[in-house]
Amino acid sequence: MPYEIKRYARDAKTSLAPPELLKVHPLGKSPVITDGDLTIAESGAIIEYLVDRYGKGALIPPAGSRERLRYTYWLHFAEGTAMPPLLMKLVFNRIERGPMPFFAKPIARGIARKVRGSFIDPNLERIVTYIEAELGRSDWFAGDAFTAADIQMSFPVAAAAARVRAMPNMTRFLERIQGRPAYKQAIEKGGEVRIIS
Repeated sequence: MPYEIKRYARDAKTSLAPPELLKVHPLGKSPVITDGDLTIAESGAIIEYLVDRYGKGALIPPAGSRERLRYTYWLHFAEGTAMPPLLMKLVFNRIERGPMPFFAKPIARGIARKVRGSFIDPNLERIVTYIEAELGRSDWFAGDAFTAADIQMSFPVAAAAARVRAMPNMTRFLERIQGRPAYKQAIEKGGEVRIIS
């Protein structure tokens, strides 16, 4: 399908959405798509919409199959399980490294290290180990065929590789998905994906 990509730069200081993106979606959510008179935010909702509207049966396993169950699981795992601790790690890393009054630094950094060490990092280690094992079962998340669940999982896997550690199956998954012609075309249209760590 033909498409256009528009980039919106977040505010450098606050990381909040710029006014132009707030005009597209009231929460300034990204990614967001506009298709005719519809505006859809949330990665999972976008993927489900595109697969239902334009997929013609592609990128989704048959209903009732084990692969379909895995597909649904990984489609939701990306935003429900993987991304929250990855985002928390980013935020707490910024707290630890960011500028602040000298008297607050030891307290803020101590809290950040404690939260990362006791909660965020152990959860991320389990998530990365789990993803690595699952990608050892098959080349793609829902089985042997590439699906929209792999598209959904591509960013969390890339973020985990950058913020936690890259493991062999994860690395091979990223190489496979980034080698796809559609991925390369999207990068040509929209620019490189930058993972902030």
